[in-house]
Amino acid sequence: MANLCFHSPFLMFSLLCFQFTLCLTNFTTNDELALLAFKFSVKDPYNHLASWSNSSSICNWVGVMCDSHHERVIALNLGEMGLKGILPSKIGNLSFLLELDLHSNNLYGELPKELIQLHKLQILNLSYNEFNGEIPIWIGSLFTLQHFHLRNNSFGGVIPKSISNLSKLETLNWNGNLIEGFTPFEIGKLSSLKI
Repeated sequence: MANLCFHSPFLMFSLLCFQFTLCLTNFTTNDELALLAFKFSVKDPYNHLASWSNSSSICNWVGVMCDSHHERVIALNLGEMGLKGILPSKIGNLSFLLELDLHSNNLYGELPKELIQLHKLQILNLSYNEFNGEIPIWIGSLFTLQHFHLRNNSFGGVIPKSISNLSKLETLNWNGNLIEGFTPFEIGKLSSLKI
């Protein structure tokens, strides 16, 4: 009888659907936990993140955009919201993220290394905040990055040579920081760079 159950195409299909749904639910939960970690790491004086609660889908939260197929977070646009705090490491769990735009807030501290996990990231805009520390070498591992804006922060140190790994980079703006030294020769390898 047990053998018959495992040979039933309907049962196998049902089991696969259940496992796939469970897998998607886990990913969605990871996205939700990452976003809630962000919410709890910042002060939100204007209550822009008030909709960020378990009572609604993350795809309906302010500033969050999901893909229609898997309901995974693909964009986080929270620019000009007066948010103050740090960027938590859990933000690196948004593995489908294509765009991270946090410009014109009061975010500070160093960039968490977990950003390296955002393998699909195309747009990173952290301009007009108070981020500091050196621009990390691991930034060169964000191979899909096309637009990279760090303008008007407090980044110091030198431009890492690993920037030459960003072969798809089209725009790069690091004005208004404390960067020292020479522009590395390797930046000439960025054949897609326009601005």
